[in-house]
Amino acid sequence: MRRLDQIGLVTAGQGAALQCDLKPGQRLVSCDGDLWRWDGFIALAADMPSAAALRLEQRNRLEELTEQTAQAHEIMQVAQSEHNTRSADLADLTRADTAAREARRDADRRLAEINRALSRAEAEQNLATGKLEDLSFVVRRYQDEVSAAGKQYADAEVSLAELADLDGLRAQVEGLKTIVETARSQMIADRSAQDALRREGEARARRNQEVTKEIGVWKHRLVTAETRSSELAERKSSSEGEMQAASTTPDMIATKREELHAAISETDVRRRAAADHLAEAENLVRQAVATERDAERTASDAREMRAGAEARADAAQETVTFAADRISEAQEHTPEELLSALAVDPGNIPASDLLEADVSRLKRQRDALGAVNLRAEEDAKQVAEEHAALLSEKTDLEAAIKTLRAGIASLNREGRERLLTAFELVNSNFGLLFTHLFGGGEASLVMVESDDPLDAGLEIMCQPPGKKLSTLSLLSGGEQTLTAMALIFAVFLANPAPICVLDEVDAPLDDANVTRFCDLLDEMCRRTDTRFLIITHHAVTMARMDRLFGVTMQEQGVSQLVSVDLKRAAAMVA
Repeated sequence: MRRLDQIGLVTAGQGAALQCDLKPGQRLVSCDGDLWRWDGFIALAADMPSAAALRLEQRNRLEELTEQTAQAHEIMQVAQSEHNTRSADLADLTRADTAAREARRDADRRLAEINRALSRAEAEQNLATGKLEDLSFVVRRYQDEVSAAGKQYADAEVSLAELADLDGLRAQVEGLKTIVETARSQMIADRSAQDALRREGEARARRNQEVTKEIGVWKHRLVTAETRSSELAERKSSSEGEMQAASTTPDMIATKREELHAAISETDVRRRAAADHLAEAENLVRQAVATERDAERTASDAREMRAGAEARADAAQETVTFAADRISEAQEHTPEELLSALAVDPGNIPASDLLEADVSRLKRQRDALGAVNLRAEEDAKQVAEEHAALLSEKTDLEAAIKTLRAGIASLNREGRERLLTAFELVNSNFGLLFTHLFGGGEASLVMVESDDPLDAGLEIMCQPPGKKLSTLSLLSGGEQTLTAMALIFAVFLANPAPICVLDEVDAPLDDANVTRFCDLLDEMCRRTDTRFLIITHHAVTMARMDRLFGVTMQEQGVSQLVSVDLKRAAAMVA
C-alpha cells in the first residue's frame, strides 16, 4: 500500500508535463506501459523492443560476425604468407647488413690506425721543426752575444789606456766616501731631533685644546647648577604651601567616606530586593513561554496527524477504486466475486511486494522461453563448425606459445651466459684496479635480491686497507670516488670505448689520491686505445695530461680558446 500510494495513473500526454512536479519516491504510469520516475528516468512502451526482435538482431549480428571472421582468416593467411616472405628477405638483409657493418668496422679500425700513425708523424715533424727553430734562434743569439762581447772588449781596452793613476783616484774616492758618511750621520741626528721637537709641539697643542674644552665644560656646569638651585628653592616654597593646604584634607575625606558608606549600604538593600523580584518575574515568564511552546507543538502534531490520516484515507480510497477497475478489466468480476471465486482467506494473503516479485519472475521466465526456433538444428551445426575452427586456432596458438616460450628460454639462457661472462671479467678487473688504486685491500661485485642473473641487482663490497668489509655507501667521499673510478675503468677494460669523458672526478681527492688516479689513467692509455677527455681544475691532473685546452678572455667580452701541447713544451724546454 505504501508503494501504491506513491504511484499515479495518467495518460501518455500528461506524464511528461507532470514529471517535474514529482517528489522523491513518486512515479507516474500509463495504461500503455509508460513510466515517468521522480529522478528523471523515462521508459516508454514504444521504445522497448520485444524478445523476438532482440533475438533476430543478435542472429543477424552473428551472421555478420561470421562473414567478417572468414574474411579476417583470408586476410590473415595472405598476411602470414607475406610475413614469411618479408621475414626471409629481412634475414638476408640482416646478414648483408652484418657483413657490411663488419667491413665498415674493419675499415674504421684501419682508418683509425692510419690517423694515429699520421698524428704521430705530424707530432714528430712539429717537434723536429720546433727543435730546428729553437737551435737556429740559439745560434743567432750566441752570434749576437759574441759580437757584443767583442765590442765591449775593444771599449774596455780603450778605457784602460785612457785611465790615469788608479791609486790616486782610489784615495780620492775613499776620502769622499768618508766625508759623505759623516754628513749622512749628522743629517740623520738632526732629522731625529727635529722629529722629537715636532712631536712634542703637537702633544702640547693637543693638551692645550683639551684644557680649553674642559674649561668651557666646567663653565657650562656652573651656569646649570645655579639655574637648578634657583628652581629647587622655588619648588620648596610652593611645596610648603601645598603641604599646609593638604593638612586639612584628611578630615574632609573621612566625613565624605562615612556618608558614602551609609549610601552604599542602603543601595545594596534596595538592589537585593529588586533582584529577587526580577528573578521571580523571569521564572514566571519562562514557565509561560514553555507552556505556550508545548501547546503549539501539540496543536501542530495534531494538525499533521489529521492531514496524514486524510491523505492516507484518500490514497487508500483511490487505490481501492484503481484495484477494483483493474480487477473488472482483467477478470470481468467485482472484488467480492473474485475473492469468493479464489476461496482465499483475506487475512493470509502475502504482502504486495512479494506478489509483485513472483509475478515479475514468472513473466521473465515466460519471456526467456521465447518462440519456437525452427532452425535449431542448423544453428547447432553452425555452432559445432565454429567450435571446431576455434579448437584448431587454439591448437595453433598453443603451438605458437610453446615456440615463443622456447625462444624466450633460449634468449634468457644465452643472456645469462653472456651476463655471467661479462660479470666475471668486470669483477676480476674491478678487484685488480681497486687493489692498484688503494695500494691493497680487496673489492668485488655481488649479485643480490635474486638467484637469476637477469633479475638480480648489484652490490659493491669493498675493503680498503685497514678497514672492515662493507658496502660502498659506508665509505668516505674520497674512497667512494676511487671505488667508482675503479668500477668504470673495469668496464672499459672489458669493453673499451673510443672516447671517455671524465668531469671533475678528482674534485673529492687529495694530492696523493690524484697521483694514483693519474697513474691509473696512464695504465689505461697503455692497455686500451681509449682517448680520455678530463675536465678538471686540479694542478696535478693538468700536469699529467698530454694536451691542455682552456678558454681565456684577453679582451673584455671576447673569449679565446687556448691549446697547449705539454709534450712539445717539455721537449722545447729540454
